[in-house]
Amino acid sequence: MNDCGLCEQQLEHDGRLCPGCARATTERLERMPKLWTALAAFLAPGSTTSPQYGRTQPAEAPLPVREHVLNLRAAGGIVGVLEDWRAAMQRDRGWGEPAIPAAIGARVTTAARGLAMNMDWIAASWPEAGLFAHEIRALERDILTVVDPEDPEELRHRHGTRIGYCVAALPDDAVCGAVLRAYPGDALLTCQWCGTEYGPEQYLLLKALQPSEAA
Repeated sequence: MNDCGLCEQQLEHDGRLCPGCARATTERLERMPKLWTALAAFLAPGSTTSPQYGRTQPAEAPLPVREHVLNLRAAGGIVGVLEDWRAAMQRDRGWGEPAIPAAIGARVTTAARGLAMNMDWIAASWPEAGLFAHEIRALERDILTVVDPEDPEELRHRHGTRIGYCVAALPDDAVCGAVLRAYPGDALLTCQWCGTEYGPEQYLLLKALQPSEAA
Protein backbone atom coordinates (compact mmCIF):
# COMPACT_ATOMS: atom_id res chain seq x y z
CA MET A 1 0.00 0.00 0.00
CA ASN A 2 1.35 3.43 -0.98
CA ASP A 3 1.28 6.87 0.60
CA CYS A 4 -0.22 9.78 -1.29
CA GLY A 5 2.54 11.51 -3.22
CA LEU A 6 1.31 14.96 -2.14
CA CYS A 7 -0.15 14.85 1.39
CA GLU A 8 1.70 11.62 2.36
CA GLN A 9 -1.48 10.12 3.82
CA GLN A 10 -1.67 6.36 3.54
CA LEU A 11 -3.88 5.33 0.63
CA GLU A 12 -6.71 2.86 1.15
CA HIS A 13 -6.02 1.30 -2.25
CA ASP A 14 -3.07 1.12 -4.62
CA GLY A 15 -2.45 4.41 -6.34
CA ARG A 16 -0.31 7.52 -6.39
CA LEU A 17 -2.56 10.32 -5.07
CA CYS A 18 -5.44 10.30 -2.60
CA PRO A 19 -8.85 11.45 -3.92
CA GLY A 20 -8.57 14.80 -2.15
CA CYS A 21 -5.17 15.65 -3.61
CA ALA A 22 -6.20 14.43 -7.06
CA ARG A 23 -9.25 16.69 -6.92
CA ALA A 24 -7.21 19.66 -5.63
CA THR A 25 -4.64 19.20 -8.41
CA THR A 26 -7.39 19.07 -11.03
CA GLU A 27 -8.85 22.30 -9.66
CA ARG A 28 -5.42 23.97 -9.76
CA LEU A 29 -5.03 22.96 -13.39
CA GLU A 30 -8.48 24.34 -14.21
CA ARG A 31 -7.53 27.67 -12.60
CA MET A 32 -4.23 28.06 -14.48
CA PRO A 33 -5.63 29.84 -17.59
CA LYS A 34 -7.43 32.41 -15.41
CA LEU A 35 -4.36 32.94 -13.26
CA TRP A 36 -2.17 33.39 -16.34
CA THR A 37 -4.60 36.03 -17.59
CA ALA A 38 -4.80 37.73 -14.18
CA LEU A 39 -1.02 38.19 -14.09
CA ALA A 40 -1.21 40.63 -17.01
CA ALA A 41 -2.54 43.32 -14.67
CA PHE A 42 0.62 43.04 -12.54
CA LEU A 43 3.23 43.35 -15.29
CA ALA A 44 3.88 47.05 -14.77
CA PRO A 45 4.56 48.60 -11.38
CA GLY A 46 1.65 50.49 -9.85
CA SER A 47 1.83 54.26 -9.86
CA THR A 48 0.81 56.46 -6.94
CA THR A 49 1.40 59.74 -8.74
CA SER A 50 -1.35 61.86 -10.25
CA PRO A 51 -1.65 62.15 -14.06
CA GLN A 52 0.40 65.01 -15.49
CA TYR A 53 -2.11 66.76 -17.71
CA GLY A 54 -0.85 68.83 -20.62
CA ARG A 55 2.38 66.87 -20.98
CA THR A 56 3.19 64.73 -23.97
CA GLN A 57 2.95 61.04 -23.14
CA PRO A 58 5.48 58.59 -24.61
CA ALA A 59 4.28 56.70 -27.67
CA GLU A 60 5.22 53.35 -26.14
CA ALA A 61 4.62 52.02 -22.63
CA PRO A 62 7.74 51.58 -20.49
CA LEU A 63 9.19 48.11 -20.27
CA PRO A 64 7.77 46.07 -17.38
CA VAL A 65 10.00 46.11 -14.33
CA ARG A 66 8.32 43.17 -12.59
CA GLU A 67 10.49 40.53 -14.19
CA HIS A 68 9.07 37.73 -12.06
CA VAL A 69 5.57 38.36 -13.44
CA LEU A 70 6.93 38.64 -16.97
CA ASN A 71 8.74 35.33 -16.57
CA LEU A 72 5.60 33.58 -15.32
CA ARG A 73 3.65 34.71 -18.37
CA ALA A 74 6.46 34.04 -20.85
CA ALA A 75 7.19 30.82 -22.72
CA GLY A 76 9.38 29.41 -19.96
CA GLY A 77 6.97 30.15 -17.12
CA ILE A 78 3.51 28.72 -16.45
CA VAL A 79 3.15 27.34 -19.95
CA GLY A 80 6.60 25.74 -19.85
CA VAL A 81 5.80 23.85 -16.63
CA LEU A 82 2.43 22.66 -17.91
CA GLU A 83 3.68 21.62 -21.35
CA ASP A 84 6.69 19.76 -19.94
CA TRP A 85 4.41 17.72 -17.67
CA ARG A 86 1.88 17.10 -20.41
CA ALA A 87 4.61 15.88 -22.77
CA ALA A 88 6.02 13.59 -20.06
CA MET A 89 2.57 12.22 -19.29
CA GLN A 90 1.87 11.47 -22.95
CA ARG A 91 5.25 9.79 -23.42
CA ASP A 92 4.63 7.54 -20.43
CA ARG A 93 1.21 6.63 -21.80
CA GLY A 94 2.75 5.71 -25.14
CA TRP A 95 1.18 8.61 -26.98
CA GLY A 96 2.77 11.00 -29.44
CA GLU A 97 3.94 14.52 -28.72
CA PRO A 98 1.04 16.89 -27.97
CA ALA A 99 0.02 19.54 -30.48
CA ILE A 100 0.99 23.05 -29.37
CA PRO A 101 -1.02 26.15 -30.36
CA ALA A 102 0.74 29.35 -31.39
CA ALA A 103 -0.43 31.82 -28.73
CA ILE A 104 0.86 31.38 -25.18
CA GLY A 105 -2.59 31.87 -23.62
CA ALA A 106 -4.01 29.09 -25.78
CA ARG A 107 -1.02 26.91 -24.93
CA VAL A 108 -1.68 27.33 -21.20
CA THR A 109 -5.33 26.36 -21.65
CA THR A 110 -4.53 23.37 -23.88
CA ALA A 111 -1.79 21.96 -21.65
CA ALA A 112 -3.79 22.45 -18.44
CA ARG A 113 -6.86 20.81 -19.96
CA GLY A 114 -4.83 17.89 -21.31
CA LEU A 115 -3.42 17.17 -17.85
CA ALA A 116 -6.74 17.63 -16.05
CA MET A 117 -8.48 15.21 -18.43
CA ASN A 118 -5.94 12.53 -17.50
CA MET A 119 -5.99 13.01 -13.71
CA ASP A 120 -7.72 9.67 -13.13
CA TRP A 121 -4.79 7.84 -14.71
CA ILE A 122 -2.22 10.15 -13.13
CA ALA A 123 -3.65 9.64 -9.63
CA ALA A 124 -3.99 5.88 -10.05
CA SER A 125 -0.93 4.85 -12.02
CA TRP A 126 1.69 7.47 -12.86
CA PRO A 127 4.91 7.13 -10.83
CA GLU A 128 5.54 10.86 -11.33
CA ALA A 129 2.15 11.85 -9.87
CA GLY A 130 3.51 13.07 -6.53
CA LEU A 131 6.24 15.23 -8.04
CA PHE A 132 3.77 16.54 -10.61
CA ALA A 133 1.19 17.48 -7.96
CA HIS A 134 3.86 19.17 -5.82
CA GLU A 135 5.06 21.27 -8.75
CA ILE A 136 1.55 22.32 -9.80
CA ARG A 137 0.78 23.35 -6.20
CA ALA A 138 4.06 25.28 -5.95
CA LEU A 139 3.36 26.99 -9.28
CA GLU A 140 -0.07 28.12 -8.12
CA ARG A 141 1.36 29.44 -4.83
CA ASP A 142 4.00 31.35 -6.78
CA ILE A 143 1.31 33.01 -8.90
CA LEU A 144 -0.89 33.77 -5.89
CA THR A 145 1.94 35.64 -4.17
CA VAL A 146 1.47 38.17 -6.98
CA VAL A 147 -2.27 38.20 -7.69
CA ASP A 148 -3.57 37.36 -4.20
CA PRO A 149 -0.85 37.72 -1.55
CA GLU A 150 -1.72 36.40 1.90
CA ASP A 151 -0.49 37.17 5.37
CA PRO A 152 2.35 34.73 6.30
CA GLU A 153 0.76 34.03 9.68
CA GLU A 154 -2.52 33.08 8.01
CA LEU A 155 -0.67 30.67 5.73
CA ARG A 156 1.12 29.09 8.71
CA HIS A 157 -2.19 28.68 10.52
CA ARG A 158 -3.80 27.11 7.48
CA HIS A 159 -1.06 24.61 6.62
CA GLY A 160 0.35 23.99 10.08
CA THR A 161 3.70 22.51 11.05
CA ARG A 162 4.33 18.86 10.34
CA ILE A 163 4.92 16.89 13.56
CA GLY A 164 4.94 13.24 12.51
CA TYR A 165 2.48 10.42 11.93
CA CYS A 166 -0.69 9.44 13.78
CA VAL A 167 -0.10 6.18 15.67
CA ALA A 168 -3.73 5.49 16.61
CA ALA A 169 -5.08 1.98 16.12
CA LEU A 170 -8.04 1.78 13.74
CA PRO A 171 -10.97 -0.66 14.17
CA ASP A 172 -9.27 -3.20 11.88
CA ASP A 173 -6.14 -3.05 14.11
CA ALA A 174 -4.20 -1.16 11.44
CA VAL A 175 -2.26 1.97 12.42
CA CYS A 176 -3.70 5.22 11.06
CA GLY A 177 -0.40 6.61 9.75
CA ALA A 178 -1.77 9.99 8.58
CA VAL A 179 0.49 13.04 8.83
CA LEU A 180 -0.02 15.08 12.03
CA ARG A 181 0.28 18.86 11.92
CA ALA A 182 0.32 21.44 14.71
CA TYR A 183 -1.62 24.67 14.24
CA PRO A 184 -0.99 27.94 16.12
CA GLY A 185 -3.35 28.34 19.08
CA ASP A 186 -4.42 24.69 19.23
CA ALA A 187 -3.78 22.97 22.59
CA LEU A 188 -4.15 19.48 21.09
CA LEU A 189 -2.72 17.70 18.08
CA THR A 190 -5.69 16.37 16.12
CA CYS A 191 -5.43 13.81 13.34
CA GLN A 192 -7.41 15.14 10.39
CA TRP A 193 -7.95 11.59 9.13
CA CYS A 194 -9.17 9.54 12.11
CA GLY A 195 -9.90 12.32 14.62
CA THR A 196 -7.55 11.09 17.38
CA GLU A 197 -6.36 13.84 19.71
CA TYR A 198 -2.96 14.03 21.43
CA GLY A 199 -2.38 16.21 24.50
CA PRO A 200 0.99 17.47 25.78
CA GLU A 201 1.20 14.54 28.20
CA GLN A 202 1.25 12.17 25.21
CA TYR A 203 3.89 13.90 23.11
CA LEU A 204 6.82 11.82 24.35
CA LEU A 205 4.92 8.59 23.75
CA LEU A 206 3.87 9.83 20.31
CA LYS A 207 7.49 10.55 19.45
CA ALA A 208 8.62 7.14 20.70
CA LEU A 209 6.05 5.36 18.52
CA GLN A 210 7.00 7.14 15.30
CA PRO A 211 8.29 4.95 12.43
CA SER A 212 12.07 4.75 12.50
CA GLU A 213 12.50 6.88 9.36
CA ALA A 214 10.36 9.68 10.89
CA ALA A 215 11.72 9.64 14.43
